[in-house]
Amino acid sequence: MRVYNTLSKKKEEFVTLEPGKVKMYVCGPTVYNLIHIGNARPMIVFDTVRRYLEHKGYEVNYVSNFTDVDDKIIAKANEEGVSSQEISERYIAECQKDMEALNVRPATTHPRATQEIDGMIDMIQTLMDKGYAYDVDGTVYFRTRKFREYGKLSHKNLDDLRSGGRSLLVTGEDQKEDPLDFVLWKPKKEGEPSWPSPWSDGRPGWHIECSVMSKKYLGEEIDIHAGGEDLIFPHHENEIAQSECCNGRPFAKYWLHNAFLNIDNRKMSKSLGNFFTVREILEKYDAQVLRFFMLSAHYRSPLNFSADLMDAAKNALERIQNAVSNLSYLAENASASEKAASDIGETVVSEKTADDTQTDTGLGLSASEQEILAGAKAFEAKFDEAMDDDFNTADAIAAVFELVKYANSNLSSDNSKELILAVREEITGLCGILGLIVEEKEELLDADVEALIAERQAARKARNFARADEIRDQLAAQGITLLDTREGVKWKRA
Repeated sequence: MRVYNTLSKKKEEFVTLEPGKVKMYVCGPTVYNLIHIGNARPMIVFDTVRRYLEHKGYEVNYVSNFTDVDDKIIAKANEEGVSSQEISERYIAECQKDMEALNVRPATTHPRATQEIDGMIDMIQTLMDKGYAYDVDGTVYFRTRKFREYGKLSHKNLDDLRSGGRSLLVTGEDQKEDPLDFVLWKPKKEGEPSWPSPWSDGRPGWHIECSVMSKKYLGEEIDIHAGGEDLIFPHHENEIAQSECCNGRPFAKYWLHNAFLNIDNRKMSKSLGNFFTVREILEKYDAQVLRFFMLSAHYRSPLNFSADLMDAAKNALERIQNAVSNLSYLAENASASEKAASDIGETVVSEKTADDTQTDTGLGLSASEQEILAGAKAFEAKFDEAMDDDFNTADAIAAVFELVKYANSNLSSDNSKELILAVREEITGLCGILGLIVEEKEELLDADVEALIAERQAARKARNFARADEIRDQLAAQGITLLDTREGVKWKRA
């Protein structure tokens, strides 16, 4: 397996620090609003990377944080007249709903910055003790020039940054020793959450948060650090500086970054009126269509979002879903034929060639059916070859389509149920590695709906509103709308 490492700017053979195990950190969202489709791309991409690594047999410790203290969160809280914690808790819950809809699996650990303040204070103190940080009236800065390798990830030169104008400088004030020094700890301002520290009551800078959470949950040196390419500088560059100066060893072996998502070939922004949340897109398209769209291009390629491209993704995904549905129908038909024959004491004889002797495959397949199955399994090798080449999901999806075409051309109700189900499993299995659900959801029976509504009513009576909301969301995902009326709860299918 080869992966493109932003650090070296080339593809490298993937060799883990510890055989059979992967320590992976992905920068998560700042939770002050519903996540937008730009947030969704790294979530989907690196969830898929994780799934593929597990498919290859690795044990993956996957850590992705929530930044739950930030200027934007504080501004939102002040705007609504509530606490920053209330804002962050609300949007963490909403983010998790969107992640579940997109079939993004929960991380091994989802740390929150506000729960790791003590570790941040300890790391800052270590950096001060080693001479890499200094305190000016309660604000602690990192001495960027003291880390000789600063710029090795973004491939930026410090002198070029210094002469490049304020747009390239790390934000700061005149009190810094050097304009490129960045903040590790800042004193509190009126109306802001704060924590006590040796330097001032205040809060951590953004960059120190990920360094600390990665170290706590994965160790001082990790295999993969990932995120959007907008984080390369200054965030990831600063993480490297802090972590390597504090720990005295390399921080991350491989750095993976996904490219930007554009809207109709323009950068997404609220001012242009082309800013879309995941929730807004899911009002028009199934979540699986959005996931498929995100994986239809290589993660390092810029991806353009448009209605036409989403419609194309919808149609493409339906081709796979229809093939799976058709195989399910063929399997049921094959099963029915065999049962009907056995009921009247007949022996089922398929029109097979003379060399179709039964062999021991574990499925009871004939030689010719074994050959068909082997042909289907060959596409798994093509899929793996694509994913082994820097997680090329576009080529992996192409392999799935080749398998679909092969299944459509080679299978009919004349084949055994065992073969049909085995080929269907090949398709659903490869799609599953991509996190794509291509089998039809089982529809809730009316009695099941009524039972869930009764459970929801009981939960509300017990003031267990979290469970009540969970049931409502579960039913909504099944296309069932609840209406709370004076006569009780009524429901209808969408």
